[in-house]
Amino acid sequence: MPRPPRLDPPGIARHVVQRGNDRQPCFFADIDRQRYLQDLRKLALAHACQVHAYVLMTNHVHLLVTPAHAGALAVLMQALGRRYVRYVNDHYRRTGTLWEGRYKACLVDGDDHLLRCYRYIELNPVRAGMVADPVD
Repeated sequence: MPRPPRLDPPGIARHVVQRGNDRQPCFFADIDRQRYLQDLRKLALAHACQVHAYVLMTNHVHLLVTPAHAGALAVLMQALGRRYVRYVNDHYRRTGTLWEGRYKACLVDGDDHLLRCYRYIELNPVRAGMVADPVD
C-alpha cells in the first residue's frame, strides 16, 4: 500500500521531527551535532528552505522550517539524511539505518502556533534535563 502524500504548500512553516531508529542515539559527540548543522545549513540554502529553530537531542531532532516551494522540504530532508547517515556509519564503523522511518512534519498554522513551536523546540532540552537554560 503506498504512503499517503504529504500536504506540501510552499511558504508555510513546518514542525519537523525525526527520531533515531528504535529511539537509539543519533548524535554521539559534539562533532556529530556540528556536522549535522553544517550539512543542514548548506542544504537549506541549496533547497530554498528557511530554518527558523532547531534542537538536536540525543535521539531525535526538531526543526522549524519554511520551504520556499513545494517539494523542497522533502528534498532537503532526504539529502540531509543521506549525508548524515553516511557520515555516522563511516565515522563510527557501523552499518544500517540511523533514522526511524520517515520524518514527521506538521504544518504550522498562524503566528500563535509558530510561537508555540518555537517555545516547544527551544525548551525541549530543558524539559529533558539536558540543560538548565535554553541558551545552553
